[in-house]
Amino acid sequence: MNANDNLFETSGAEVRFTLTNHAKDRMTTRALRADAINAALAYGRVVCVRGADIYVIGRKEIARYAKERIDLSAYDGVQVVTADGVILTLYRNSCFNRLRDRRTHRCPLAFAA
Repeated sequence: MNANDNLFETSGAEVRFTLTNHAKDRMTTRALRADAINAALAYGRVVCVRGADIYVIGRKEIARYAKERIDLSAYDGVQVVTADGVILTLYRNSCFNRLRDRRTHRCPLAFAA
């Protein structure tokens, strides 16, 4: 990898991400290329979960950008986990059920003491 291979930017905002060694290892073991990371950062929806931002490309994003003639079908299910300008890990998962913020699902009676 070149020195610039671990820097990624989002489109629309001047946010740069660096890649951790863990994320580099996961890229190779999970056969995800840098263009998958760029696509997730540029076109994926952002979900905030437990202090991390997860950029996700799912069916809705694929359908939305297909209307603009941008083909994201190769990146279906790509999820990139970031925090504080660092890409922590990345993986492919088509189930988004666990991407809900846990704080919104707490029982209100637990705080009524």
